[in-house]
Amino acid sequence: MTTEQHPFVKAFRSEFRGILRWHELDELWQRLKEDDCGWYIYTINETPPEVISDASELHAFIQTIDTRLRKEHGEDYCGIVYVDNLRKPEFIKIFNPGNMGIACGYSDKPPLPGWI
Repeated sequence: MTTEQHPFVKAFRSEFRGILRWHELDELWQRLKEDDCGWYIYTINETPPEVISDASELHAFIQTIDTRLRKEHGEDYCGIVYVDNLRKPEFIKIFNPGNMGIACGYSDKPPLPGWI
């Protein structure tokens, strides 16, 4: 299997919808908290997780990342979180507000999200 065919790479490069408003992000976080499926939480440049997070790890991550995004982004809109499906999310990209580069524009080498 080539890198391009790998299920993770396909999912990473698929279509995503931007979370434009903070209340939409609140709704996404709530869906994740209510979901009884586990999540892999990956921070770029760290070792990929080998096991899914439990509910307490997920809730702690959501609290930490939400606080950080709101503090560091400092805008009245969100626009730095992208999800594959708003109703039933399976893949979420969270861009680091301190390293946005040209995430909203086109580039041959767009910045990676800070968290997946």
